[in-house]
Amino acid sequence: MGGAWIRRRKSSGVFLVAIISAKRWVCGAFLGSLTPLPLSARQRGHSRSETALALSPSFLGISNLHSPFPDEVLEKILSFIDSHKDRNSVSLVCKDWYDAERWSRSKLFIGNCYAVSPEIVARRFPRIKSVLLKGKPRFSDFNMLPPGWGANVHAWLVKFSTVYPFLEELRLKRMIIGDDSLQLLADSFPSFKALSLSSCEGFSSDGLKAIAKNCRNLTELDIQDCVMLDGRGDWVSGFPENFNSLEVLNFSRLDSDVNIDDLEKLVARCISLKVLKLNESIPSEQLHRLLGHTTQLTELGIGVSLQAPQNGLYMDLESNFNKCKNLQVLTVLWDSSPFYLPIFFGACAGLTFMNLSDAPLGSGDFSTLLSKCPNLRRIWVLDTVTDKGLEALGSSCPLLEEYRVLPYDPYDLDDDPGVTEVGFEAVSHGCRKLHYVLYFCRRMTNAAVKAVVQNCPDFTHFRLCIMNPCQPDHTTGEPMDEAFGAVTKTCSKLKRLSISGLLTDLTFEYIGRYAKNLETLSVAFAGSSDRGMQCVLEGCPKLRKLEIRDCPFGNGALLSGLAKYETMRSLWMSSCAVTMRGCSVLAKQMPRLNVEVIKDKENDDDLVAEKIYVYRSLAGPRTDAPPFVLTL
Repeated sequence: MGGAWIRRRKSSGVFLVAIISAKRWVCGAFLGSLTPLPLSARQRGHSRSETALALSPSFLGISNLHSPFPDEVLEKILSFIDSHKDRNSVSLVCKDWYDAERWSRSKLFIGNCYAVSPEIVARRFPRIKSVLLKGKPRFSDFNMLPPGWGANVHAWLVKFSTVYPFLEELRLKRMIIGDDSLQLLADSFPSFKALSLSSCEGFSSDGLKAIAKNCRNLTELDIQDCVMLDGRGDWVSGFPENFNSLEVLNFSRLDSDVNIDDLEKLVARCISLKVLKLNESIPSEQLHRLLGHTTQLTELGIGVSLQAPQNGLYMDLESNFNKCKNLQVLTVLWDSSPFYLPIFFGACAGLTFMNLSDAPLGSGDFSTLLSKCPNLRRIWVLDTVTDKGLEALGSSCPLLEEYRVLPYDPYDLDDDPGVTEVGFEAVSHGCRKLHYVLYFCRRMTNAAVKAVVQNCPDFTHFRLCIMNPCQPDHTTGEPMDEAFGAVTKTCSKLKRLSISGLLTDLTFEYIGRYAKNLETLSVAFAGSSDRGMQCVLEGCPKLRKLEIRDCPFGNGALLSGLAKYETMRSLWMSSCAVTMRGCSVLAKQMPRLNVEVIKDKENDDDLVAEKIYVYRSLAGPRTDAPPFVLTL
């Protein structure tokens, strides 16, 4: 197939793939000349990953035209398309393409584990080797879902064990995975290579030990922000003595002790290890033992907790870091004397990402560190760096594309503002390539936000979190409407937006009018009436996730999205003005939706829907809902 290429164009919301071919296959017509049957408005809306899973060609109205290429050739060509969105669109062109996409897909992304069933997935895709599966809604990260809500992965693994014997990768986010599930995973897939658990719970050291002991081809074990049932760290000893295939080992936020001797032996054997992220249980005095075996690393995460200066330890650590010439990513949990900060300097020149979200550095130390990192593209910091630190960021890192400023103590109500509009604007003056910002602050102005987006108009993710609810412009006392109006008018590539501060319906009118590429919107303590939410639902054609809390939106706003919800992944509303009656009307008029009301307090008003979670599901209402989840 040498000389073939794929050219994409948009037509009626569907990517047509025109294949101009080639040397070994002589065809009477190009695939690019095929025209699919027109799709209905409902079908055009099904652009997300869950949509194409269970739908048959006849249901979709797919053309019966046949491809002039043999099936094997078409499958080979489609295998070069990685985007799950593009693959979903390809499957809608005609029956041959539907079948070829079905047989050639090896990677599967499911953004909501309740949007489809394991049985539907197994029927639709017979050759899956990699699965990314998400469970609970994002607000579970903020303790807004009660324990026992659901999202257990076990039923999925039981099905996968019978239909996908060659499964190699499993990546889970916000799901329950018990030791029995990990044991099943270890026993069922002899070619298994990669396990990633993010914000998961339900397992213990025994489950991890089963993975270590039985998955002889494991190259990646990535465990982040997970809660274990025990604090034992003996799972590291489960790896056989001849095991040496790990390339990624991350347990940086795992709350368990780890035996340093077992870990050192494992790291020394795995000469292909590129990513090593350790939790804070590893004594700083022992770090140099591990670093001596890992000079080939490209990503490193460590905890450093050293107060008293020790010249010998300083020299050992500095020497090891000087040898890490390939390091591109550094994550540091820092609770140490500034005396030790220079140990990192020798490894900073090649860094493109530095995560200091657990390192409360002051502006002076932060500025000194930045001066050693000329190639940074991404950085996460705490607001302890203050505006002076952000000014240094703007002047030191012209290649910066993403930065996040997180609160050191979000509940601290002292007069210290942390970072303000001054630092926000300063970064934008020096970093014109920015496309992602997450900024926690206690005050902001319309003028500063306008200046930021004028300096950096290519934002795709703009997340401004003013921590004091309903905070107006710091200098004028006016609402922050014009700030977000400027964001939506200027940033035409905007995909994700988080808004905060004193906001009226005017902000939502701006969003609906200008944010035509917006996919995710997060709202808190904003709006004046139902009109605000209506503007967003009517005006944002690509909206997939809408997250709302503590807003005045009621039944009118909820029911204004009847034509929109089937094309979205989910809607979350909490502490709004929605009632059970409004939810019932939505469920009755939209039977394809799962409308769940979460009542996690005994004294919840029977008329008020305190928390609602709405999503489209091909599998119907879920069968594992606990008593406090009412599916209407």
